[in-house]
Amino acid sequence: MPLTSLDPRTALVLVDLQKGVASLLGPEVLAGPLAAAAELAAAFRERSLPVVLVRVNFSPDGADAPRNRTGVSRPAARPPADWAEPLPELHPQPSDLVVIKHKPGAFHGTDLDLQLRARGITGIVLGGFATSLGVESTGRAGYDHGYNLTFAVDALVDLTPRAHEHSVNVTFPLFGEVDTAAAIVSALDATALSAV
Repeated sequence: MPLTSLDPRTALVLVDLQKGVASLLGPEVLAGPLAAAAELAAAFRERSLPVVLVRVNFSPDGADAPRNRTGVSRPAARPPADWAEPLPELHPQPSDLVVIKHKPGAFHGTDLDLQLRARGITGIVLGGFATSLGVESTGRAGYDHGYNLTFAVDALVDLTPRAHEHSVNVTFPLFGEVDTAAAIVSALDATALSAV
């Protein structure tokens, strides 16, 4: 369902747009979604709405890394030192909130919900990587926590187009609305005008 409106207190939550993830995708795959995410981040900062940069990282001994049995093997080696650094194209600011997660979803085992509620946030715009894993897990938990969700379709990226399309077309409409970064920025303007 396309975007109908945004809550006056909406946060932008960008999942796993970090150097380590960029190395998995390559610049040509990431360019469009990263530009859309940067456009959203700039618009939210301009309106003094929270920008949350969620990053996945693990302790030096790796004890907090997922060890569940899955059908997909995970790398056994430690990620490089700059793995969790945010992508410079997002122009991270000191005002941005940083959430470090250890599981796919950004709510599990983090203070994301606490940080959002402390700022009176009732809506979340989601973007990032991977559409079908980190973003979808975060969206499902956000819905369970009672937030109104908007998925920024052009600020999402996945390793496989089929998984991306399934999340966007089948799963996300069950938990919120789906639209483009441009439509979301327009809705931010409309929300600001209606609040005056």
